Amino acid sequence: MTIKISIDCMGGDYGPSVTIPAAIAFVNHQPDAELILVGQEDVIRGVLKKLKQISHPRLTVVHASEVVTMDDSIEVALRRKKDSSMRVATTLVKQGAADAAVSAGNTGALMAVSRYVLKTIPGVDRPAICTILPNQKDGPTYMLDLGANIDCEPQHLHQFALMGSALVSAMEGKARPTVGLLNVGEEEIKGNGLVKLTAELLHADHEKGILNFYGNVEGNDIFEGTTDIVVCDGFVGNVTLKASEGLGRFVKAVLTTEFKKGFFNKLGALIAYGAIKALSRRLNPSRYNGASLLGLRGLVFKSHGGADAYAFEWAIRRAYDAAKYDVLSRITATMAELLPQVSAAPLSEDGIGNNEFQIQKTV
Repeated sequence: MTIKISIDCMGGDYGPSVTIPAAIAFVNHQPDAELILVGQEDVIRGVLKKLKQISHPRLTVVHASEVVTMDDSIEVALRRKKDSSMRVATTLVKQGAADAAVSAGNTGALMAVSRYVLKTIPGVDRPAICTILPNQKDGPTYMLDLGANIDCEPQHLHQFALMGSALVSAMEGKARPTVGLLNVGEEEIKGNGLVKLTAELLHADHEKGILNFYGNVEGNDIFEGTTDIVVCDGFVGNVTLKASEGLGRFVKAVLTTEFKKGFFNKLGALIAYGAIKALSRRLNPSRYNGASLLGLRGLVFKSHGGADAYAFEWAIRRAYDAAKYDVLSRITATMAELLPQVSAAPLSEDGIGNNEFQIQKTV
């Protein structure tokens, strides 16, 4: 089975200089993948020619005349740039020409454009951003929401838990992945009203056998691997993610600096080279790049805007795996079975919902 992925080549801090080499590297390692390179055709073909891949049999170029910049507002992305590489890449998913789309572009714009083009799955009020973080068990901890929804209500976190459970079940092959609710303590009496009311919903699902709800978890549990999934609102999730990425880079920088100080430190670094290399691999944020926009009627993955080619290739891999394991059908079936069918949150005539403005301001 061939899996087709559309790539927003113009998005991110570095655009085609990162996205195209990453696409080439991925497609050369994955023989059953085809990539659709979306963006300004002359620019894309120029990079392909420079890299001697102009005639690659599994790379297709689709022209898009406009680019959504990292500073563009959601209104600009939706109303004024209707032929942007971001929107065209997402539209290819809607049309069935691609199984998933990947972009490193403006997060708020990508969420708003994707929601406008693809719409939400029945039963889902708001899409959520989900990514994986490393843990002490050398496995992934899935966490959502990471910034799409700043102000949440209990039913939203409840939906995030259901979607996250379906995602992990498909991606990791776990029939009953554990779900933790991020809180300031494990005790049920702790937390704000949002967390307490959400816990009641998740406990009820646990009693029915719908979810494997572990209970409240704290920030340290994310990296200890206490649960497979950690659920929180977008404000908390985004702060946690950015702090984690910063800490990883800080630890790496400190180790590098200290091991360069003096002869004996350098000798110690040489002796411990294998362990240092393994540590660097486990803590490298690039290996965990690629967040899924859950709750849409199509697969869309968000790469970090400042990703290099190695990191962007990981984002493509996340999209490929999600398509391969039919994540969309699993989530859609789960939501249809467990939640009442409700209409998506209303959008204006330009496709902009109130929540999208929160995304633009906070992510």
